[in-house]
Amino acid sequence: MARQLWLLRHAEAERLGAGAHGASQDSERRLTEHGQLQARAAGIALARLGADFEAVLFSPKARARETAQLAAEGWTAQQRGRLAMHAPLAGGFDGAQALEAMAGVGADGRLLLVGHEPDLSRVVGELTGGRADVKKGGLAVLRLEAVGAELLVLMRSRELALIAEMTVRGV
Repeated sequence: MARQLWLLRHAEAERLGAGAHGASQDSERRLTEHGQLQARAAGIALARLGADFEAVLFSPKARARETAQLAAEGWTAQQRGRLAMHAPLAGGFDGAQALEAMAGVGADGRLLLVGHEPDLSRVVGELTGGRADVKKGGLAVLRLEAVGAELLVLMRSRELALIAEMTVRGV
């Protein structure tokens, strides 16, 4: 097995704008009710997939922090203790920065990054040479090798929800 980079895009967030249904600043945008469900389903799906991360780094923006925290609700205390804010994920994050973040991950370790678009799709493209579109609440998984990376998985939030639903139903 090789090192793996898991990329989770924040779940659905409120619109930007003043008032009860929108934040006044982009960094303050929180998850909608639907987004909260997406984030929790992602966490259940990640656990069902057997993903155990050496670290979980999230953007300081409210919607990414909230996605990471809600996803981790059902994880063990030790796994939740691996959550940490990573300022570069706030915007302009690229493949080189992703590799820097992977520096502390063991030879067969996994790192989960929770961030934003277009950054996550750019990381996939820069590291694999391919094109991907990581949707809200979606997941991309890359296997990193000495000469590059391979896209192993690209799922939308609805596929993660199906995996989570199977867990809840005991399938």
